[in-house]
Amino acid sequence: MFYDDHEPPHLHAYHQDEQAVFDFQGNILRGKLKSPTMVRLIRDWIDLNQDALLKDWSLAREGKPLAKIQPLK
Repeated sequence: MFYDDHEPPHLHAYHQDEQAVFDFQGNILRGKLKSPTMVRLIRDWIDLNQDALLKDWSLAREGKPLAKIQPLK
């Protein structure tokens, strides 16, 4: 997430030399990740952390520090 990002709420995911932008429902808005496994893992992480992502989005829009969201284990 970036502090000056535009709506709708989304995150930027990077894998190797690729990038994709996901909304908080797991849809790819822009870009592409060739690895279906990586896309699945990102979507699983989004599903598990949807509330935290929305809270961080609100914090970012207010220019406040973001809370750390734990990775998949």
